[in-house]
Amino acid sequence: MQRWVVDVEGEIVGHLAALPQYYRINGQRVVAHTPADYMVLPEYGFHAITLMRKFFRTCENCVACDAAPAVISVETRLGAEEAGSLQSAATLWNVAGIPAFPTSIPIPITQLFNWGLQAVDRALMSTILVDHSRVEVLEGFDETFDELFDSVAAVVPCIPEKDAAFLRWRYGPSSPQSPVTVFGVREGETLLGYAVLKATAGGDTGYVLDLTTLPGRRDVARGLLRGAINHFRRLRVNSVRYRVVQSPSSPRSRDLWRLGFFLRSKRRSYLLVKFTDSALQETAKDTARWSYSYGDGEQSFWFA
Repeated sequence: MQRWVVDVEGEIVGHLAALPQYYRINGQRVVAHTPADYMVLPEYGFHAITLMRKFFRTCENCVACDAAPAVISVETRLGAEEAGSLQSAATLWNVAGIPAFPTSIPIPITQLFNWGLQAVDRALMSTILVDHSRVEVLEGFDETFDELFDSVAAVVPCIPEKDAAFLRWRYGPSSPQSPVTVFGVREGETLLGYAVLKATAGGDTGYVLDLTTLPGRRDVARGLLRGAINHFRRLRVNSVRYRVVQSPSSPRSRDLWRLGFFLRSKRRSYLLVKFTDSALQETAKDTARWSYSYGDGEQSFWFA
């Protein structure tokens, strides 16, 4: 990890941290840094460019997932390119999950709204047959996760190197994400896919941080997604959120809709890339070539 600070007469008024991570781009293993904590006091805002310029001059390659327009503006100004946005999907089971919903509405009316949401959800779920009987809770990340990653990387040109070691680092006991729930589907000794789930501390929102399957196994993706929905229902969350780049290893938009998710156009997260190798950059600057989930980047630690 690298870190830079702005010191004005002995006072730290800004800082930027950068974390290295391995990626597979066209079969090549390459390191790219991600800007992490990035803050500047309002009265010293002009130093934001200075910090990010230092980052791009020091770090050879960059992959970032950001939603803040001001940050994206600085990154693109200094050479990063927008590869595209993550698809943002959500369910809603309780109107309490709507920030602008009036709290003064009587409880009986609120319950009517919730019953309506549940009826719509059941109607959508009835349109798709999903076998989630094979979905099981996994206790850790073993060597079968390495094999699954290699299978995905052989098909998808751009992907974070999500082997067992990375997943233990990203979601294990020492991670800010901990504790998480991991679901998986196996066929004999082969891992067909997995999902990493997390509920906020207050229990109001559930997140699908990662859902990865063998390429083309939409049946497994649907089963994992259905398992995630049932898990969060038991936790009685108000809504479930899922942000992902569609790829051969992820659920499709139609499956999301039929499983009760609606697509959101606001609060988009954008994938930005900058590789010094022009061939790698040409490949990476289009999300159609990526397998990428919300949990793969530092933005997920903020649960926005």
